[in-house]
Amino acid sequence: MSQDSDLKVTKVDFLKSQNSVQHHTDAYNTSNLVVRRGQPFLLQLTLSRELRAADKLSLHFSIGERPMEPTGTLMSLNPRSTRNVSGWQIAIIKSSGTECTLSVTSAPNAAVGIYGLMVKTGPNIYKPEKNTVYLLFNPWGEGDIVFLSNEAERKEYVLNDTGYIYVGSAFNIHSKPWNFGQFEESILDACMYLLDKSKLKMSSRRDPVVVSRAMSALVNANDDNGVVLGNWSGKYENGTSPMAWIGSVAILQQYYKTKKPVSYGQCWVFSGVLTTVMRCLGIPARSVSNFNSAHDTDENLRVDVYLNEKGEKLKWMSSDSVWNFHVWNDVWMKRKDLPSGFDGWQAIDATPQEQSQGTFQCGPCPLKAVKEGDVYLPYDSKFVYAEVNADKVYWRVKEENGRNKYTKLGVESQSIGANISTKAVGQNRREDITWQYKFPEGSAEERASMKRAVSYLQPSGLTPRSRFAAVPMEVSLRNVSDKDTVQNEVVPKSGVQLEITNEKPLCPGNPIEVTITVKSTVAGSWTVDLASSCQLQSYTGKVHANLGYIKQTVKVEGQSEVHVPLKIMPDAYMKALATVDDEEHVHVTAIAEIQGTPEKLTKEASLSFEYPPIQVQMPETAKVNNDFTCAFIFKNKLNVPLDNCKLMVEGLGIFKMATFDEGDIQPGRIIKSEVICTPTRVGEKKIVARLTSNQVKDISVEKAITVTH
Repeated sequence: MSQDSDLKVTKVDFLKSQNSVQHHTDAYNTSNLVVRRGQPFLLQLTLSRELRAADKLSLHFSIGERPMEPTGTLMSLNPRSTRNVSGWQIAIIKSSGTECTLSVTSAPNAAVGIYGLMVKTGPNIYKPEKNTVYLLFNPWGEGDIVFLSNEAERKEYVLNDTGYIYVGSAFNIHSKPWNFGQFEESILDACMYLLDKSKLKMSSRRDPVVVSRAMSALVNANDDNGVVLGNWSGKYENGTSPMAWIGSVAILQQYYKTKKPVSYGQCWVFSGVLTTVMRCLGIPARSVSNFNSAHDTDENLRVDVYLNEKGEKLKWMSSDSVWNFHVWNDVWMKRKDLPSGFDGWQAIDATPQEQSQGTFQCGPCPLKAVKEGDVYLPYDSKFVYAEVNADKVYWRVKEENGRNKYTKLGVESQSIGANISTKAVGQNRREDITWQYKFPEGSAEERASMKRAVSYLQPSGLTPRSRFAAVPMEVSLRNVSDKDTVQNEVVPKSGVQLEITNEKPLCPGNPIEVTITVKSTVAGSWTVDLASSCQLQSYTGKVHANLGYIKQTVKVEGQSEVHVPLKIMPDAYMKALATVDDEEHVHVTAIAEIQGTPEKLTKEASLSFEYPPIQVQMPETAKVNNDFTCAFIFKNKLNVPLDNCKLMVEGLGIFKMATFDEGDIQPGRIIKSEVICTPTRVGEKKIVARLTSNQVKDISVEKAITVTH
């Protein structure tokens, strides 16, 4: 009988509180040990007797269904051997009496996931009761390809569980509070389930490029029964309206419980959930909003907008080409798979728009490739490039003798890809990151980047974009039949300009009052035929209702301006507002034709409604595990009733999400709802509330509270 057969392990202490602080994983709501790769963690063994020099002791870490040493999925670590086991290391730190403390360091490129642990002493095998260890990517580890050197950025992009997603329009950007909640109960397990569901080989789980691409596919339900089902129809009775979600937690918890897609999401929901999944796995991530985002450009970098004579966008022609905003994600990593110089932020997108390699997935695409015009680089850089750089071409469609006559009204080459936004590091404000995606509009670098991109994008037979050459429009104009006529554009000489403004905020129930300003900037006298229309549309550019239009002829002389009012009464739009479940924007389009010249001008503006606020009453500080009351108060200051009101509230680390049915709220009426809160974690915590109704889709508020011991 060998002398170490009597050596048995009686207990393994995972030293969770000590390890998790060192590994920045102490916030995860789980009883298991969670550590980051490439960084040492300690284990304490209790033995049946003290350890002797001749004893055989080894720790076996395994991952996946068929763990094997050659594939790096089984690591047999012997503290007394110097053999390299897939880059993992083990050492005895301290051995006194029956206690033995070991230090284990996983490889900085180890596969991410759940590892099982067994301890072998001679012929004896000990399997701890909770024998699984969760291993994550490590932005703190210099050897990890997701290493991020700045501590403030790590706090924001990995550890912050709340934030904002920017929505609205380029003229009127709103911050939507969003709870990412990557540390909440069962979120880590949901992410591990997604990793298993991705069917990635274990060797691929080492690589954040492959993992982030797989997650961009799994967060949408297309192809693979993923997390969120997209719906842009305006009808959401069989699920939760995309407007109503307060964060990712309820979505991922429901998905993990039912293993079925959650209804419904739109772009900010996909992005919010993807930020949660990435931060949870340890990949630095941020939600990014692109205003005036180009879609469906067929990679010819052109979006065609068709207007009728009143200046109304035609619903039946490529109506979905420019979204007011679109939200995707950036993730931080080195790109060892590309030539040097493309490390850092990479764009990924979980909103199902176009298939990439047969699946609805997008990215990772280096921001530097988009900026420099290197759009041949993987993945999906052509698609991302077009979203932020396409030209917008306006056409007027007029029927003459049974044919459609297309007149080109002009090209906007600078409006697409504006105010690209994300939450600032360590501050509750918007940061403009357009410069990370593109050079300043009109600069020499921008033109060089554009030329470079076009050289890769140009399929044979398609001509380059209008800013390089005069385009024979017949080649690339879609929706045009042979008998239709196409007229080319003219360069303006008169110096006439258009502006669209609203003096008063837009409030549901009040008239919509907009001013179209016709300005002359040079000497001379001009007669201008003006047509301007007002439409209700969703953020994807889908027109829901034509509200009204004006046609007027105005005269401008010298350097002067004329103001033309456009007024829409509440009766004309309130009904339309209540029939769709989407948040609507008021879209104003103006066309000016200068008499006696071939000149034509167009201008568009997308305006958002403004709503009365929700008030939050609660103390500024609280103590852990001590109850306090939080009250939400809302007064309907609009002069219309709000029907079917629901209030959703959530406080991460304070209380679980709750929904209050408030019924109909008449003008002037005040509602008050209260939640009893029990903080479970210290630090600055946020409470978020969101009110939805038939008329008003999204009123949000957040309030911070400091929780101490």
